[in-house]
Amino acid sequence: MLARQGFGRVARELGRRRMSTGEEKILSEVKEGVAFLTLNDNSKRNALSFSLMTELRDKIQSFEEDRSVKVAVLRHAGKVFSSGHDLKELSMLQKTVGSTEKVFAACSDLMLAIRKVRYPVIAEVSGLATAGGCQLVAACDLAVASEEATFSTPGVKIGLFCTTPGVAIARSMHAKHAMSMLLTGDMLTAEQALSYGLVNQVTTPHALQATTESLAMKIAAAPSETISIGKAAFYKQASMEDLVAAYEYGKGVMVNNMKIADAEEGIGAFIEKRKPVWKT
Repeated sequence: MLARQGFGRVARELGRRRMSTGEEKILSEVKEGVAFLTLNDNSKRNALSFSLMTELRDKIQSFEEDRSVKVAVLRHAGKVFSSGHDLKELSMLQKTVGSTEKVFAACSDLMLAIRKVRYPVIAEVSGLATAGGCQLVAACDLAVASEEATFSTPGVKIGLFCTTPGVAIARSMHAKHAMSMLLTGDMLTAEQALSYGLVNQVTTPHALQATTESLAMKIAAAPSETISIGKAAFYKQASMEDLVAAYEYGKGVMVNNMKIADAEEGIGAFIEKRKPVWKT
């Protein structure tokens, strides 16, 4: 009981700190079907504090019912995409409450929210993404990096293995590449991250935003319902070990996809050699 009471006091204190800053940790705007989310806690190198993760999760989920949003871009203010978990916060919780479960639960909730929302999320990385920050990149559906971006999971060097980052990283690259990152804590260059499968594209710092926005706009040109069907189906079939079951599932999705208005319109427009007019 005392531990729970102590945790409650710490949680309230974390809430007061968040309210007292007078500055949003996550900035957001929507433009032409794209939601732009910016990590904006530059003074803490965009550390994944409880408040930042909660705010980002809420922002991501808030666009779920807004059908005008077809894709999101997650970018950052300052030179660091994210330095990972706020170690001072973790240390304080461990010393005062004896558990850091609430923070790591918030982290899992955030990563799962990115996976579960109907629209794809693109990470735009121009600086360091380390530990939980690297996990955040890996959790996004797509990622574009500048040549100056770097990635690492150095928890092993401070006695705290990057186990939860490993969940996302192991699903983004070959197991041996992921294990090497986790065991050594070595830094990856943007080109290495590209070759390992952690990011989709590498571009110059000057061209980063334009490249990411071009990718986002290309996705946003497709109908919202089709994007939603495709994202959910991709991850579900990819998780199936049975190839026959995966094809059976995929068949069912395509049969149902054919019944929606946008599929009828798109196929009709292709046959009639005209531009489609999407319903969603």
